[in-house]
Amino acid sequence: MSDSVSEAVPSAEAAVLEPAVPAEHEYEHDPSAPAPLNVPRTPTGNADVDAALDRLADADHLATDGHIEVYEDVHQGLREALTALDARPGPPAPPGSYGNRS
Repeated sequence: MSDSVSEAVPSAEAAVLEPAVPAEHEYEHDPSAPAPLNVPRTPTGNADVDAALDRLADADHLATDGHIEVYEDVHQGLREALTALDARPGPPAPPGSYGNRS
């Protein structure tokens, strides 16, 4: 065997496995685990809408297959908030409006 070939082949001592990440750079958590997206949510001023949007943070700690439940819950909360806007009583209509001509 020539010297160039023996240099290219690692010796048995060099084949000892070392950690891929040095100890000072170890991860604090599993990098493949769910992580927060840290998307800022600006308050809307509507308590029902804000509560529904705050619920989105619950998805940050779930695997992707768990997101659908959170998204459906938020969607339902937003639908209920919109429906509540339509159901709120407004000021009474003045007599004679809306075709009530006597």
